[in-house]
Amino acid sequence: MATCPRGCAPAVRLCQRLNRLKTLEEDMMATSLKRCLSTLDLTLLGVGGMVGSGLYVLTGTVAKDTAGPAVIISFLFAGFASLLAAFCYAEFGARIPKTGSAYMFTYVSVGEIWAFLIGWNVILENMIGGAAVARAWSGYLDSIFNHAIQNFTETHIMQWNVPFLAHYPDLLAAGVLVVASFFISFGVQVSSYLNHIFSTISMGVIIFILVFGFMLAEPANWSQEQGGFAPYGMSGILAGSATCFYAFVGFDVIASSSEEAKNPQKAVPLATAISLGLATTAYILVSTVLTLLVPWRTLDPNSALADAFFRRGYSWAGIIVAVGSICAMNTVLLANLFSLPRIVYAMAEDGLFFSIFSRVNPITKVPVNAILVFGILMATMALIFDLEALVQFLSIGTLLAYTFVAASVIVLRFQPEKTSSKGTATTSPNPNAEPSPIPSESRTINEDTEEMKQYESFSDKLQLVERQKQKEQRGVGQLKAFWEPYLDRVLGDCEPGEVVAFSVMTLIVSSVSLCAVLEFGSKQLQLPLWSFTMLIVIFSLAFVISLALIWVHEPQKNNITFQVPLVPLTPGISILINVFLMLKLSLLTWIRFTVWIAIGLFVYFGYGIWHSKEGIRELQPKDMAARYVVLPSGSLVETVQSVQPDGQVDASAHHINASAASTAEESAGKR
Repeated sequence: MATCPRGCAPAVRLCQRLNRLKTLEEDMMATSLKRCLSTLDLTLLGVGGMVGSGLYVLTGTVAKDTAGPAVIISFLFAGFASLLAAFCYAEFGARIPKTGSAYMFTYVSVGEIWAFLIGWNVILENMIGGAAVARAWSGYLDSIFNHAIQNFTETHIMQWNVPFLAHYPDLLAAGVLVVASFFISFGVQVSSYLNHIFSTISMGVIIFILVFGFMLAEPANWSQEQGGFAPYGMSGILAGSATCFYAFVGFDVIASSSEEAKNPQKAVPLATAISLGLATTAYILVSTVLTLLVPWRTLDPNSALADAFFRRGYSWAGIIVAVGSICAMNTVLLANLFSLPRIVYAMAEDGLFFSIFSRVNPITKVPVNAILVFGILMATMALIFDLEALVQFLSIGTLLAYTFVAASVIVLRFQPEKTSSKGTATTSPNPNAEPSPIPSESRTINEDTEEMKQYESFSDKLQLVERQKQKEQRGVGQLKAFWEPYLDRVLGDCEPGEVVAFSVMTLIVSSVSLCAVLEFGSKQLQLPLWSFTMLIVIFSLAFVISLALIWVHEPQKNNITFQVPLVPLTPGISILINVFLMLKLSLLTWIRFTVWIAIGLFVYFGYGIWHSKEGIRELQPKDMAARYVVLPSGSLVETVQSVQPDGQVDASAHHINASAASTAEESAGKR
């Protein structure tokens, strides 16, 4: 800052404002919401958020148009990628039991602007997810009645032929979202009770599908005469994985609900693991049954499972499947409508979004304004957009959120704890972390031993500070002792966590570059083989070196809550997979995403940056400053003084002198 020209100072200050971190409260369990959710409640919320329209609609769509029977492998890949992301969500949800999900995790570790953009995309993700499920719910119910609802709407109400919009307004889908929003506003216990009912019915129907479906299975449907197991090859399987990722986006509802969990440190990781395991198993087994029941080319994308049983002559089984699908989609609707208002509430509570959405109903203990407003917006999207356009746009925001959460895990794991004015660790995500030792109003400085000791001069104090500094060289974010002789000359002058933050940035850039070369290098860019190979080697080395530089630093030690295993490898692989899947999405999806980001930046710079509570906190008087006074007895006493604005310095100095004189008189009197 001192060497920076005067003209760039405003830009530096703006950059600091954009990247400021959220200060966590001293009591992590304190909340205006109601903590009443058990591990079972969170698990069923997670299962309900994942096993819905994806199981009954997406399996048939991907099998017919993208991967064939190899949709099983697509779901396996997507489930593995989701598992890596789920690990990261589980660690944050346990260590920071606050609502907001990916938004909150990014805010405490990466910075404000990035947190806002992630929250902005998660809002869109939930809105689109709810609208897409409502559309699928309506289409599935309509297929049972031979599309009578669609025909009536097009004939007697209206229809339109507008690009990117549905052919007719889906009044049924919009209506079910409005009704669901009404029930959600009654409180978290009502939402959980409804989710239990629908989830139980849905899981019972899935068991029926598996048992009866395997009894009717025909292995000939995977034969070469029917096109084989993987008719679209590996490219079709990977493209199917990018689409199947949509099926698993609901698990983050568990992290979003952590502020309403009774014991989030244990319940959030356990519920995440169980729900994701159940959902992945269900998708793989149901996909197997579906492609063995009927030839994959003949699947009906709108109601694949029910139609398969109808075509095999078991219409009663098709009706049971249709009922189960409607119940399953109800659970997804509840999960989206449950998660979305809480993310909006978290952003509004931090001042980054309109304050009207931070109000909590004193009776139901839920953000009613956010539920009703965004429920109506979701219903409007379901009314006018078709299912395909919604699903294509959904995955990109989810993958971006997963990428930032994975990066946040690395940053926070190697980030030293900072202290607030009260002396408590405020950026540490561990709610059970022991507070840092703090100075009292007037206190004799202690050495590392348990015995009290008085320092006769300032030189003793300076020696103590030097010993403390040497002792802290093995602190969080600093080089491990084994690597210090080799890397200290290069990295020793860096602040704790600085090398890790830079390495995470390099990790993301190298992941994007490597995936872009793999995806576009040989086809669109038509690179020669030597340059294609060289670029892959360079970006792969950059990725591996970034992981190695992170690994040689000291991480935080936390055995109280769940931690992601094999950091930084696990989140690093998660980042790589997420970026690769993002690049598999269509150009039109990226254009829509860019437009939404531009709208978000307009909202942030027009409102959020000016009302941010972190920004307001920065304008308040600074924390504390310490002075050391040598009393007549020769002992060293530390007095703590609040930092005052310039106009109050003289009065503050007078107060310090008077305090020191009074203390000296007391000491002399005792002698």
